[in-house]
Amino acid sequence: MSLMGIDIGTTGCKVGVFTADGLLLAQAYREYPTLHPRPGWAELDSASVMRLVKGAIAEAVAASADDPVTALCVSAMGEAMTPVSASGEILGNAILSSDIRGGSYVRSLEADIGQEVFYTINPNILAANYALPKLLWMREHAPDTFHGAAKFLLWSDLVSFLFGGEAVTSFSHANRTLLFDLQEEDWSDGLLEWANIPRDKLPAVAPSGTIAGAVSAAVAEETGLLPNTLIVLGGHDQCCNALGAGVISGGRAICGIGTIECITPVFDRVPPMEDMLATRLSIEHHVLQGLYMSFIYNQSGVLLKWFRDVFACEDKRALAEGTDIYDLLMAEMPEHPTGMLALPHFEPTGSPDYIADSAGVIAGLHTDTPRGAVLKAIMEGTTYYFLESLHKLRHLGIDASEFIATGGGARSDTLLQTKADILGVPFIRLRNTECGIAGAAMLAGIATGVYKKPEDAVACFVASDCVFEPDAAKHRRYGEIFERYTRLYPALCDLLRDMSADRIRCEEELATS
Repeated sequence: MSLMGIDIGTTGCKVGVFTADGLLLAQAYREYPTLHPRPGWAELDSASVMRLVKGAIAEAVAASADDPVTALCVSAMGEAMTPVSASGEILGNAILSSDIRGGSYVRSLEADIGQEVFYTINPNILAANYALPKLLWMREHAPDTFHGAAKFLLWSDLVSFLFGGEAVTSFSHANRTLLFDLQEEDWSDGLLEWANIPRDKLPAVAPSGTIAGAVSAAVAEETGLLPNTLIVLGGHDQCCNALGAGVISGGRAICGIGTIECITPVFDRVPPMEDMLATRLSIEHHVLQGLYMSFIYNQSGVLLKWFRDVFACEDKRALAEGTDIYDLLMAEMPEHPTGMLALPHFEPTGSPDYIADSAGVIAGLHTDTPRGAVLKAIMEGTTYYFLESLHKLRHLGIDASEFIATGGGARSDTLLQTKADILGVPFIRLRNTECGIAGAAMLAGIATGVYKKPEDAVACFVASDCVFEPDAAKHRRYGEIFERYTRLYPALCDLLRDMSADRIRCEEELATS
């Protein structure tokens, strides 16, 4: 008997098969591209991604054939919804949160309802990142797709539905649409009425850990899973990360380092909404009932992937099989602070700033600047983004004296030491850093009775590996550099706004000429 965790991210999907004792039997990964059909647009080919997910499942199942999977669960990115027909045909791509479409609808929502009133229903800071603005854009600009869709499904819902389960989403995922009522734990009638979106175009809503159905015979044949393998409702990836990292009580925070980097504090009750709104932080359900979470997030691994593809594509092709290009690039990074400044605004930023009309900046380049220093400056910049928010967490009663690091980036000693030096707090690496797939597998086990309570799952899955302590001298130096970083965007914001608008305008003119 084994448990499967599936993690579907912005740039790739991972599948892990675990024993009930938390031992990883097999893991598989597939990478997929972000599509940019027009400037500022960002989509995934949902049909292609589903094929890759099934391929990764088949690989993991084949590698763990002696211990068949009895239940699976999905951890997935938020916001992106896919239109599907009643029979399960994918009718269009998923629009990602980094896509700029939908800003005008957000401004209309704020004008009609107001941020403060809206926050009492759905405690998110209004921005174009979420699913609702994309749905409204689709209704206006792609009406055939919008009206032809029986359902719009988030990624955990989509896998469940296409694998033979119900079209049902978790509280945590529903929150990413801007249409969910946190207190009522259901779609908001008032917000649905404002948006003029029929309730039946959305999935049902249920707590994470609900059994959503079983794998169909057709999917079993495609993937190697046993027919009737139970499908357990998962949740937003950062919420599954928290479970996978063993954060199952309030007052602690994790740092998930993947395509997006996210600092995730956990609360044991709904935190004071006035305080959360004042700090521009959202509130969302954990995958465990009775717990709540918030997010401070921005670009991270996506910038590393961009650097790899632009500056190291030849190196990647020349490497021997089994050698990780990221290990090579990280080895080139200097040990000490670069003194350079990288503004991580290559895409619209996340919480708490939500800046959509900016652009990335790398300042301090010279003719003797090596490639590794540029990469480290980018990694430093992604961490500076979070430094301003640490005091906000402490004000909200979150212990920010250490962070549990999760995700693919947590495997890098260099990266974790850099983050510890900048933030001035220890970073703890777990033996299993892939907490998304682990959390999903743990949730599958909790839902199906393998574990009597979450603490039992944590005892099997979660153990510390090592701790990265901050270097005091480097932390002082980073503090000096950070003071300059805080001046970079205010000094350039008008210019970057103009450049961002001009880029989109010029590329649109070229596309139509």
